[in-house]
Amino acid sequence: MVDTTEQELLRLALPIESADSPRARAIRALLLRKAAVFGLLLIMLFTGLALLAPLIAPYDPTAQSWANVRKAPSLAHWFGTDEVGRDVLSRLLYGARASLVAGGISIAIALSIGAPLGMIAGYLGGFVDALLSRLTDAMLAIPFLILAIALAAFLGPSLGNAMIAIGVSTAPIFVRLTRAQVMTVKVEDYVEGARAVGNPRWRIAVVHILPNIVPALLVQATLSIAAAIIAEASLSFLGLGQQPPAPSWGSMLNSAQRFLASAPWLAIWPGIAIFLTVLSFNLVGDGLRDALDPRRR
Repeated sequence: MVDTTEQELLRLALPIESADSPRARAIRALLLRKAAVFGLLLIMLFTGLALLAPLIAPYDPTAQSWANVRKAPSLAHWFGTDEVGRDVLSRLLYGARASLVAGGISIAIALSIGAPLGMIAGYLGGFVDALLSRLTDAMLAIPFLILAIALAAFLGPSLGNAMIAIGVSTAPIFVRLTRAQVMTVKVEDYVEGARAVGNPRWRIAVVHILPNIVPALLVQATLSIAAAIIAEASLSFLGLGQQPPAPSWGSMLNSAQRFLASAPWLAIWPGIAIFLTVLSFNLVGDGLRDALDPRRR
Protein backbone atom coordinates (compact mmCIF):
# COMPACT_ATOMS: atom_id res chain seq x y z
CA MET A 1 0.00 0.00 0.00
CA VAL A 2 1.35 3.43 -0.99
CA ASP A 3 1.77 5.74 1.99
CA THR A 4 0.59 9.34 2.10
CA THR A 5 4.01 10.81 1.33
CA GLU A 6 4.42 8.72 -1.82
CA GLN A 7 0.88 9.60 -2.95
CA GLU A 8 1.63 13.30 -2.50
CA LEU A 9 4.83 12.99 -4.51
CA LEU A 10 3.00 11.19 -7.31
CA ARG A 11 0.28 13.84 -7.35
CA LEU A 12 2.87 16.62 -7.61
CA ALA A 13 4.83 14.80 -10.31
CA LEU A 14 1.90 14.17 -12.66
CA PRO A 15 1.26 17.81 -13.64
CA ILE A 16 4.97 18.31 -14.29
CA GLU A 17 5.08 15.29 -16.59
CA SER A 18 1.96 16.36 -18.48
CA ALA A 19 3.29 19.88 -18.88
CA ASP A 20 6.47 18.49 -20.48
CA SER A 21 4.97 18.44 -23.95
CA PRO A 22 6.89 17.50 -27.13
CA ARG A 23 6.80 21.16 -28.17
CA ALA A 24 8.43 22.27 -24.92
CA ARG A 25 11.09 19.57 -25.24
CA ALA A 26 11.81 20.63 -28.83
CA ILE A 27 12.16 24.30 -27.81
CA ARG A 28 14.54 23.37 -24.99
CA ALA A 29 16.58 21.18 -27.33
CA LEU A 30 16.76 24.01 -29.85
CA LEU A 31 17.87 26.56 -27.25
CA LEU A 32 20.64 24.22 -26.10
CA ARG A 33 22.29 24.49 -29.53
CA LYS A 34 24.49 27.57 -29.55
CA ALA A 35 24.65 27.78 -33.35
CA ALA A 36 20.86 27.74 -33.63
CA VAL A 37 20.51 30.41 -30.94
CA PHE A 38 23.07 32.55 -32.77
CA GLY A 39 21.05 32.13 -35.96
CA LEU A 40 17.83 33.09 -34.18
CA LEU A 41 19.45 36.22 -32.79
CA LEU A 42 20.65 37.20 -36.27
CA ILE A 43 17.18 36.65 -37.73
CA MET A 44 15.65 38.77 -34.97
CA LEU A 45 18.25 41.47 -35.58
CA PHE A 46 17.65 41.67 -39.33
CA THR A 47 13.88 41.50 -38.85
CA GLY A 48 13.99 44.32 -36.33
CA LEU A 49 16.19 46.44 -38.60
CA ALA A 50 13.82 45.86 -41.52
CA LEU A 51 10.74 46.78 -39.48
CA LEU A 52 12.36 49.86 -37.96
CA ALA A 53 14.02 51.04 -41.17
CA PRO A 54 11.84 54.18 -41.47
CA LEU A 55 12.88 55.19 -37.94
CA ILE A 56 16.58 54.34 -37.91
CA ALA A 57 17.62 54.94 -41.55
CA PRO A 58 19.65 58.18 -41.56
CA TYR A 59 18.60 59.20 -45.09
CA ASP A 60 15.94 58.62 -47.70
CA PRO A 61 17.09 55.44 -49.53
CA THR A 62 16.13 56.86 -52.93
CA ALA A 63 17.39 60.43 -52.45
CA GLN A 64 20.23 61.25 -54.86
CA SER A 65 23.06 63.68 -54.17
CA TRP A 66 25.49 64.37 -56.98
CA ALA A 67 27.83 66.08 -54.53
CA ASN A 68 28.29 62.77 -52.66
CA VAL A 69 28.83 60.29 -55.49
CA ARG A 70 30.74 57.16 -54.36
CA LYS A 71 31.94 58.69 -51.11
CA ALA A 72 33.89 56.34 -48.84
CA PRO A 73 32.46 55.43 -45.42
CA SER A 74 32.57 58.40 -43.06
CA LEU A 75 30.77 59.87 -40.05
CA ALA A 76 28.16 61.40 -42.36
CA HIS A 77 27.64 58.16 -44.30
CA TRP A 78 28.70 55.16 -42.22
CA PHE A 79 28.61 52.70 -45.12
CA GLY A 80 29.47 55.23 -47.85
CA THR A 81 27.37 56.31 -50.82
CA ASP A 82 26.61 54.70 -54.17
CA GLU A 83 27.08 55.78 -57.79
CA VAL A 84 24.35 58.46 -57.58
CA GLY A 85 25.05 59.65 -54.03
CA ARG A 86 22.46 57.55 -52.18
CA ASP A 87 23.29 56.46 -48.63
CA VAL A 88 24.29 52.77 -48.64
CA LEU A 89 23.26 52.14 -45.01
CA SER A 90 19.74 53.44 -45.63
CA ARG A 91 19.40 51.34 -48.77
CA LEU A 92 20.73 48.32 -46.91
CA LEU A 93 18.12 48.69 -44.16
CA TYR A 94 15.25 49.09 -46.61
CA GLY A 95 16.66 46.32 -48.79
CA ALA A 96 16.32 43.92 -45.85
CA ARG A 97 12.57 44.28 -46.20
CA ALA A 98 12.59 43.06 -49.79
CA SER A 99 14.84 40.08 -49.03
CA LEU A 100 13.04 38.90 -45.89
CA VAL A 101 9.56 39.40 -47.34
CA ALA A 102 10.59 37.62 -50.54
CA GLY A 103 11.99 34.69 -48.57
CA GLY A 104 8.94 34.31 -46.35
CA ILE A 105 6.23 34.78 -48.98
CA SER A 106 8.02 32.62 -51.55
CA ILE A 107 8.18 29.67 -49.15
CA ALA A 108 4.56 30.27 -48.10
CA ILE A 109 3.58 29.97 -51.78
CA ALA A 110 5.70 26.82 -52.13
CA LEU A 111 4.11 25.26 -49.04
CA SER A 112 0.57 26.13 -50.14
CA ILE A 113 1.20 24.38 -53.46
CA GLY A 114 3.52 21.55 -52.50
CA ALA A 115 2.05 20.31 -49.21
CA PRO A 116 -1.52 19.65 -50.47
CA LEU A 117 -0.29 18.01 -53.68
CA GLY A 118 2.17 15.89 -51.73
CA MET A 119 -0.54 14.78 -49.30
CA ILE A 120 -2.87 13.86 -52.17
CA ALA A 121 -0.14 11.89 -53.93
CA GLY A 122 1.07 10.09 -50.82
CA TYR A 123 -2.34 9.31 -49.35
CA LEU A 124 -4.28 8.30 -52.46
CA GLY A 125 -1.48 6.56 -54.34
CA GLY A 126 -2.19 4.79 -57.62
CA PHE A 127 -2.61 6.82 -60.80
CA VAL A 128 -2.82 10.15 -58.96
CA ASP A 129 0.49 9.47 -57.21
CA ALA A 130 2.17 8.40 -60.46
CA LEU A 131 0.96 11.49 -62.33
CA LEU A 132 1.96 13.99 -59.65
CA SER A 133 5.29 12.24 -59.07
CA ARG A 134 6.22 12.38 -62.77
CA LEU A 135 5.32 16.07 -62.95
CA THR A 136 7.40 16.72 -59.84
CA ASP A 137 10.35 14.78 -61.25
CA ALA A 138 10.14 16.79 -64.47
CA MET A 139 10.28 20.10 -62.57
CA LEU A 140 13.08 18.89 -60.31
CA ALA A 141 15.09 17.91 -63.37
CA ILE A 142 15.39 21.64 -64.17
CA PRO A 143 17.89 23.50 -61.96
CA PHE A 144 16.04 25.56 -59.38
CA LEU A 145 17.52 28.93 -60.27
CA ILE A 146 17.14 28.37 -64.03
CA LEU A 147 13.45 27.60 -63.56
CA ALA A 148 12.97 30.65 -61.33
CA ILE A 149 14.69 32.90 -63.88
CA ALA A 150 12.53 31.53 -66.70
CA LEU A 151 9.30 32.02 -64.75
CA ALA A 152 10.30 35.51 -63.59
CA ALA A 153 11.18 36.52 -67.15
CA PHE A 154 7.84 35.16 -68.37
CA LEU A 155 5.83 36.95 -65.65
CA GLY A 156 7.74 40.21 -65.92
CA PRO A 157 10.30 42.02 -63.74
CA SER A 158 8.92 42.90 -60.31
CA LEU A 159 9.35 41.77 -56.73
CA GLY A 160 5.88 40.18 -56.64
CA ASN A 161 6.49 38.15 -59.79
CA ALA A 162 9.90 37.14 -58.48
CA MET A 163 8.29 35.76 -55.31
CA ILE A 164 5.76 33.80 -57.37
CA ALA A 165 8.54 32.41 -59.57
CA ILE A 166 10.63 31.36 -56.56
CA GLY A 167 7.60 29.82 -54.82
CA VAL A 168 6.55 27.77 -57.85
CA SER A 169 10.14 26.65 -58.42
CA THR A 170 10.47 25.53 -54.79
CA ALA A 171 7.09 23.75 -54.63
CA PRO A 172 8.34 20.41 -56.09
CA ILE A 173 10.69 19.99 -53.13
CA PHE A 174 7.72 20.17 -50.74
CA VAL A 175 5.65 17.86 -52.95
CA ARG A 176 8.30 15.16 -52.76
CA LEU A 177 8.98 15.65 -49.04
CA THR A 178 5.28 15.68 -48.10
CA ARG A 179 4.57 12.59 -50.21
CA ALA A 180 7.39 10.66 -48.56
CA GLN A 181 6.30 11.69 -45.06
CA VAL A 182 2.65 10.81 -45.72
CA MET A 183 3.57 7.38 -47.11
CA THR A 184 5.56 6.71 -43.93
CA VAL A 185 2.93 7.96 -41.49
CA LYS A 186 -0.20 6.49 -43.11
CA VAL A 187 0.82 2.91 -42.24
CA GLU A 188 1.32 3.67 -38.54
CA ASP A 189 -0.91 1.90 -36.02
CA TYR A 190 -2.73 5.02 -34.87
CA VAL A 191 -3.71 5.84 -38.46
CA GLU A 192 -4.93 2.28 -38.99
CA GLY A 193 -6.89 2.59 -35.75
CA ALA A 194 -8.50 5.83 -36.89
CA ARG A 195 -9.45 4.16 -40.16
CA ALA A 196 -10.84 1.12 -38.33
CA VAL A 197 -13.25 3.18 -36.23
CA GLY A 198 -14.76 4.73 -39.35
CA ASN A 199 -13.02 8.12 -39.71
CA PRO A 200 -13.43 9.54 -43.23
CA ARG A 201 -10.35 9.93 -45.41
CA TRP A 202 -10.22 13.70 -45.16
CA ARG A 203 -10.30 13.57 -41.35
CA ILE A 204 -7.52 11.00 -41.19
CA ALA A 205 -5.37 13.10 -43.50
CA VAL A 206 -5.98 16.42 -41.73
CA VAL A 207 -6.23 15.33 -38.09
CA HIS A 208 -3.98 12.29 -37.84
CA ILE A 209 -1.40 12.56 -40.63
CA LEU A 210 -0.80 16.29 -41.18
CA PRO A 211 0.22 17.18 -37.58
CA ASN A 212 2.82 14.41 -37.63
CA ILE A 213 4.55 15.64 -40.80
CA VAL A 214 4.64 19.31 -39.80
CA PRO A 215 8.09 19.08 -38.12
CA ALA A 216 9.74 17.86 -41.33
CA LEU A 217 8.00 20.57 -43.34
CA LEU A 218 9.03 23.22 -40.80
CA VAL A 219 12.69 22.23 -41.06
CA GLN A 220 12.58 22.23 -44.87
CA ALA A 221 10.79 25.59 -44.91
CA THR A 222 13.44 27.18 -42.72
CA LEU A 223 16.24 25.90 -44.94
CA SER A 224 14.33 26.90 -48.08
CA ILE A 225 13.95 30.49 -46.89
CA ALA A 226 17.72 30.81 -47.10
CA ALA A 227 17.67 29.52 -50.69
CA ALA A 228 14.77 31.86 -51.52
CA ILE A 229 16.71 34.88 -50.23
CA ILE A 230 19.65 33.96 -52.47
CA ALA A 231 17.26 33.44 -55.39
CA GLU A 232 15.63 36.84 -54.83
CA ALA A 233 19.05 38.49 -54.72
CA SER A 234 20.00 36.67 -57.92
CA LEU A 235 16.83 37.75 -59.72
CA SER A 236 17.27 41.34 -58.55
CA PHE A 237 20.89 41.19 -59.69
CA LEU A 238 19.64 40.17 -63.15
CA GLY A 239 17.00 42.91 -63.17
CA LEU A 240 14.06 40.51 -62.69
CA GLY A 241 13.28 41.28 -59.03
CA GLN A 242 12.96 44.54 -57.11
CA GLN A 243 13.06 47.38 -59.62
CA PRO A 244 15.13 50.55 -59.11
CA PRO A 245 15.12 52.92 -57.43
CA ALA A 246 13.57 50.70 -54.74
CA PRO A 247 16.45 49.17 -52.73
CA SER A 248 17.28 45.47 -52.79
CA TRP A 249 20.46 43.67 -51.82
CA GLY A 250 20.63 41.96 -55.21
CA SER A 251 20.13 45.18 -57.18
CA MET A 252 22.76 46.87 -54.98
CA LEU A 253 25.24 44.16 -55.96
CA ASN A 254 24.27 44.62 -59.59
CA SER A 255 25.08 48.33 -59.40
CA ALA A 256 28.29 47.68 -57.47
CA GLN A 257 29.86 45.34 -60.04
CA ARG A 258 31.01 48.32 -62.15
CA PHE A 259 32.84 49.94 -59.25
CA LEU A 260 34.56 47.03 -57.47
CA ALA A 261 37.99 48.59 -57.84
CA SER A 262 37.13 52.21 -57.04
CA ALA A 263 34.30 51.71 -54.52
CA PRO A 264 34.44 48.18 -53.03
CA TRP A 265 32.14 49.11 -50.13
CA LEU A 266 29.20 49.11 -52.56
CA ALA A 267 29.52 45.32 -52.85
CA ILE A 268 30.91 44.48 -49.42
CA TRP A 269 27.95 45.58 -47.30
CA PRO A 270 25.08 43.92 -49.25
CA GLY A 271 27.26 40.84 -49.69
CA ILE A 272 27.80 40.58 -45.94
CA ALA A 273 24.08 41.13 -45.30
CA ILE A 274 23.10 38.31 -47.69
CA PHE A 275 25.77 36.01 -46.21
CA LEU A 276 24.70 36.58 -42.59
CA THR A 277 20.98 36.25 -43.34
CA VAL A 278 21.39 33.01 -45.28
CA LEU A 279 23.77 31.67 -42.62
CA SER A 280 21.28 32.44 -39.84
CA PHE A 281 18.41 30.57 -41.51
CA ASN A 282 20.66 27.60 -42.24
CA LEU A 283 21.81 27.46 -38.62
CA VAL A 284 18.23 27.60 -37.35
CA GLY A 285 17.16 24.94 -39.86
CA ASP A 286 19.95 22.60 -38.74
CA GLY A 287 19.04 23.24 -35.12
CA LEU A 288 15.37 22.51 -35.76
CA ARG A 289 16.25 19.30 -37.56
CA ASP A 290 18.28 18.10 -34.58
CA ALA A 291 15.72 19.28 -32.01
CA LEU A 292 12.72 17.68 -33.75
CA ASP A 293 14.43 14.37 -34.57
CA PRO A 294 13.96 11.98 -31.62
CA ARG A 295 16.79 9.76 -32.88
CA ARG A 296 19.25 12.64 -32.58
CA ARG A 297 17.97 13.48 -29.10
